[in-house]
Amino acid sequence: MTPTRYAFIKANWHSDIVDRAFDGFCELIPASQVDVFDVPGAFEMPLVARDLAASGRYAAVAAAAFVVDGGIYRHDFVAQAVVDGLMRAGMDTGVPVLSVSLTPHHYQETDHHNEIYRAHFVEKGREAAKAALMIGKTRASLAA
Repeated sequence: MTPTRYAFIKANWHSDIVDRAFDGFCELIPASQVDVFDVPGAFEMPLVARDLAASGRYAAVAAAAFVVDGGIYRHDFVAQAVVDGLMRAGMDTGVPVLSVSLTPHHYQETDHHNEIYRAHFVEKGREAAKAALMIGKTRASLAA
């Protein structure tokens, strides 16, 4: 039997922005079918995604994070590691693991930028939900 629940992982850094991805996701997939898991930051998402995907309880796992240049480390390195880890979690488990992880080239913590990225995360959440549903239908047709 194919699971009808979805897992949604949210990184807590910039949660005021990242949480908007969940809002967009739930515009297409009812919140009653989604289990939410918070993690400290983006780097922790792949391990949790793998564990959730391997549990057999979810049709897909979506993971949302906002990785910005904090001036201390190379944010592009972190973003690449996260996306690679999420892809590996999906490939290793056979369960779709979708990334809603954004890494802007230029981000300033201003009202203007925050509003732009909040809106963008809503759209990216919608896109992740569309992808989860489409992948499910495609895989079901292959199994038939």
